[in-house]
Amino acid sequence: MPLPCLDTETLIVGAGPSGAVAAAMLRRAGREVLVLERETFPRFSIGESLLPQSMQYIEEAGLLRDVVEAGFQYKNGASFVWGERGETAFDFRDKYSPGWGTTYQVQRARFDQVLADGAARLGADVRYRHEVLALDPAHGGSTARVRADDGGEYAVRARFVLDASDFGRTLPRLLGLERPSNFPVRGAIFTHIEDRIGPGVFDRDKIRVTVHPQHVDVWYWLIPFSNGRCSLGVVARREFLEQYQGTETERLRAIVFEDPALRALLSQAQWDTPARQIVGYASNVQSLWGPGYALLGNAGEFLDPVFSSGVTIAVKSASLAVAAITRELAGEMVDWETDYAAPLRAGVDCFRGFVEAWYAGSFQKIIFHSPQQPAIRRMICSILAGYAWDRSNPYVAETKRRLATLEGLCG
Repeated sequence: MPLPCLDTETLIVGAGPSGAVAAAMLRRAGREVLVLERETFPRFSIGESLLPQSMQYIEEAGLLRDVVEAGFQYKNGASFVWGERGETAFDFRDKYSPGWGTTYQVQRARFDQVLADGAARLGADVRYRHEVLALDPAHGGSTARVRADDGGEYAVRARFVLDASDFGRTLPRLLGLERPSNFPVRGAIFTHIEDRIGPGVFDRDKIRVTVHPQHVDVWYWLIPFSNGRCSLGVVARREFLEQYQGTETERLRAIVFEDPALRALLSQAQWDTPARQIVGYASNVQSLWGPGYALLGNAGEFLDPVFSSGVTIAVKSASLAVAAITRELAGEMVDWETDYAAPLRAGVDCFRGFVEAWYAGSFQKIIFHSPQQPAIRRMICSILAGYAWDRSNPYVAETKRRLATLEGLCG
């Protein structure tokens, strides 16, 4: 007996930031969209420190007021700390590229819910606990098999399918698109804490990134929220993390307290949430698009959390995909490689160059070097603020060569 079938113009798999922003953009363009999310919102997710570039796409999606009124922690930059070398801070308002210079630090469970609710307010059909089990992709019309929240199954026919399933990577799994990342296997241990940091001790308007005192490729994040809590985590190669015994919370505390400044800063903190660990999160795919579908954000590729690029790449991919879909629905010819994949990868490759320089230790040499040339500092600040698609910035257009030259000049 055939499954009951639902028709829609665009099916979006996942209601996270890329899915919600894509859905909202499509609705603002007057298009029909169905969003299927396999989990129930709100749900925990990591990746809480946004970049200013992402605000452009949130604004284009008609979701800016939703985000502003949610009361998230204001963010204007990033602070890097490395033992005796001290601290170097970047104010994202003092950057090379035009555009937003401020953003927010968010508890993702609430942030993702705000975006998804905003997309629904604009008319998107958002369904929770509906999971895509299979997809038969085709130009002009793909068919998905879906399991509903009551356990029943139905089919969805859609002209376009966007995979916004984040680390669930639904279409890469179903269609055999996954391929190994070229990054070494790293892991993260993380939690949320009541930080109890006194006033004036810590700039809560910035994410704090700390380099391990002995290991340049091990780093910590400290992301303050608006309610006296922080996201705290450490990132290192799997072999480094495996040296530490005990519960995830005990392992995280042991590694965090190896840094004297963090140990002092968090001396009164309440570790009231069990820590978690993820390992081998870097991912890649054969292609970011195929017949009738495209992969958004982390569903396509995830680099590393060090520069907080995940949500920015997600909403940038949503904007590019929606532009391609609306053009195609208007009768124009769209080359998805040229119009979607290539421009998305250009910015991802810029971020990749900075990530590679970070783990090699060369980027730390640059940002902790003194004195610094203000014009170059503003160019680097732009990329740290998410403007990795601004080709007028020499450090975007020639990322690896420029960073290598700058490292040489910094000794």
